Amino acid sequence: MNPLYTVAEIRAIEQAAAATLPPGVLMQRAGQAAANAALDLLPVAASGARVLVLAGPGNNGGDALEAAAHLAFAGARVSVIHYAPPGDSSPERQAALQRALSCDALFADYTAELVGSQPWSLVIDGLFGIGLQRPLAGAIRQLVEQVNTLRCQILALDVPSGLDADTGQIVGPQGIALRASHTLTFIANKPGLHTADGRDYAGLVDVARLDIDCTLVPPARLHLNDVAYFARHLRNRRQNSHKGSYGNVAVIGGAEGMCGAPLLAARMALHAGAGRVYALFAGTPLPYDAGQPELMCSAAAGYDYASATVVAGPGLGSSAHARQLLAQAIAADTPLLLDADALNLLAADGALQQALCARTQAAVLTPHPLEAARLAGVSIGEIQADRIHSARQLAARYQSVVILKGSGTVIATPAGDAVINSTGNAALATAGTGDVLAGLCGSLLAQGWPQWQAALAAVWLHGMAADVLVTESGNAIGLTASELIPAIRTAINRMVAHHAI
Repeated sequence: MNPLYTVAEIRAIEQAAAATLPPGVLMQRAGQAAANAALDLLPVAASGARVLVLAGPGNNGGDALEAAAHLAFAGARVSVIHYAPPGDSSPERQAALQRALSCDALFADYTAELVGSQPWSLVIDGLFGIGLQRPLAGAIRQLVEQVNTLRCQILALDVPSGLDADTGQIVGPQGIALRASHTLTFIANKPGLHTADGRDYAGLVDVARLDIDCTLVPPARLHLNDVAYFARHLRNRRQNSHKGSYGNVAVIGGAEGMCGAPLLAARMALHAGAGRVYALFAGTPLPYDAGQPELMCSAAAGYDYASATVVAGPGLGSSAHARQLLAQAIAADTPLLLDADALNLLAADGALQQALCARTQAAVLTPHPLEAARLAGVSIGEIQADRIHSARQLAARYQSVVILKGSGTVIATPAGDAVINSTGNAALATAGTGDVLAGLCGSLLAQGWPQWQAALAAVWLHGMAADVLVTESGNAIGLTASELIPAIRTAINRMVAHHAI
């Protein structure tokens, strides 16, 4: 079920496995797996293919040396840039080096001419693995900078060199990482490959489990999002039903000059299946939505928030009136999602925070990194430095399910369970897409989905719709939030047709 493990957890699994196996077996298995992955990526037959292997001073370099030997024996023209360890090498790494030296691989020192002059079929990155603590510097940094300009497939072993396997951040201030097209990660998947910078640097990720006994792998508290986590809540509609069967959604927002945000959320809630949707305005209400006349538009003041699932925040503003509306929504203790301005109001008001935590139902909070920073009272940099930890902390602090948006959106519960979402792309970096996500999640809540599954499904569907639209258009530039709405409706119906009983 797509588990993710931290570096500390991987180290413990590795040590437990090594204690049951002959010395060097795990490195040999990693090298063979890397060679197999490399052979799959070569655009021509292995015989004659030019492969550049970057072997660092640690065990990651040993994995690369094992792969180099296998590829050379398969007929590839292998060149190795090898960085010897400053002290004694581990016995298994030394054995891997001897195997590579005994084959037809060419060992050479790094030069710009060597890297830039060859039409490489593939580069294998075995410079540094999950143990890197310092930013890449000196000649290795120059090598990585040059490799990042090459136009060929690049296979990273375990993790792209320079990337933190836990957080997805590039190691060190002004650091650099190798940008891979593919990553073969060993033993288990790592969270840093799927969030923050990881999604730009890891490319397509595959896992080589190295035949480790499954009893040595503990249950995970962190996973990649998957349809299996929420599919049981997909339901075909009964013929004998009516609009009241599918819940009411009330979107509170729309201060003066900000009417578009609540309309996006409300339209999405309607197209995601809610029975009735109200667009409630903190400012002057629109008489109706000409683009979606099925919506009911009115002033937010005086609405009975106990009668609906509430999505509060899109375009709400920061006025005293907005704060009063938010307080009423929190007090209603019905299904609640807070987004945008509602999060900013919450961050600045201890009484609202206490009221939120006192609710019998957990709310869903959907901050982007700046809103998360305000909620936590820290800088954006601190939020982004460890997005998983940040999401968990916010969920515990506010006793809510938290959706920390961004590349590799993180969803967390107050109990500490967390999921990283793998759908979505840079096309979502445009105004209004967060409002659509809020309306989608609110609609699922109104239809009776539990908070956790509604959050997982909403984030997955939101990203999948963007992926489909980008595939159809060929690029991520210029997508608008409104385009997501019909694409998400289509995705929901296809999923119901496929998964519902």
